[in-house]
Amino acid sequence: MNEYDVVIVGGGAAGLSAALVLTRARRKVLVIDSGTPRNAPARHMHGFLSRDGLPPAELLSLGRAEVESYAGQILGGVVTELVQSGSTGFWVLLSGGRRISTRRLLVATGLRDELPTIPGLAERWARDVLHCPYCHGYEVREQQLGVLGGSPETVLYAQIIRQWAKDVVLFVPAGFLTQLQRSELVARAIGVVEGHINRILTDDDHLQGVEMDDGRTILRDALFVPPRFVPNNDLLVGLGCEIDQTGWAVKDGTGQTTVPGAWIAGNVANPRAQVITAAGEGSAAAIAINAHLVDQDVRLAVKAFNMGF
Repeated sequence: MNEYDVVIVGGGAAGLSAALVLTRARRKVLVIDSGTPRNAPARHMHGFLSRDGLPPAELLSLGRAEVESYAGQILGGVVTELVQSGSTGFWVLLSGGRRISTRRLLVATGLRDELPTIPGLAERWARDVLHCPYCHGYEVREQQLGVLGGSPETVLYAQIIRQWAKDVVLFVPAGFLTQLQRSELVARAIGVVEGHINRILTDDDHLQGVEMDDGRTILRDALFVPPRFVPNNDLLVGLGCEIDQTGWAVKDGTGQTTVPGAWIAGNVANPRAQVITAAGEGSAAAIAINAHLVDQDVRLAVKAFNMGF
């Protein structure tokens, strides 16, 4: 049967949380997941109440089992296109040619992290090259930490990282810092290394430090790097959702996009959402979607009643 109340594209924390709420609301739900979660390289996730330290893959496995226990369906596959059908319905097209009909749609396809093009950096991503101190700071507390700078927000980012260690070094291009920023860094004993990074050094599959283009080697145990967040929103663009000037889909407070009947949740909607935040957004979107369906159910029931059916 290829007709559903809700199809959810993306089976991460946001998508599965939404599916759990909707299946418990007795909706027919299908989750389509490509099997490429953003946090796959991470060994553990943190900050999720009652699940702190759990491997991300284990959380997804538990979530899928919960959804399936309420008759929700999980399908591995890649969605290639979303097409409107009627005023609020959709066709979901998969790479193998399958076509699925749904009354409502939730897109939870997440984002991808674009890292600086520094040799050796990407290979250490989510291991000892990190981006979220609230996710990973405690695990590298009181170690020698580095912060890769280059944008205005990275100076504050370094000040935040200082919460987890006394030995913090900020790497920035020469002449980048203002006098005020420099004085604030000095006041909290945050070191500054100016210049261009040549490559990331490793030893025995562990981060060793940073090699500068002038030959200097700065020993570090872990690096924090604020990546560029890029939403996986090709499906939303193809559907006709409005995209703002920064590249993110326009949504209301529940996650509904400018296309009626289509919602978004998780990192495709909110680049700052941690796993627990994404799960909460998925739950909130699910409640809004069910209310939207109930409104349609009422109108259809009244119409049928008045026609004597």
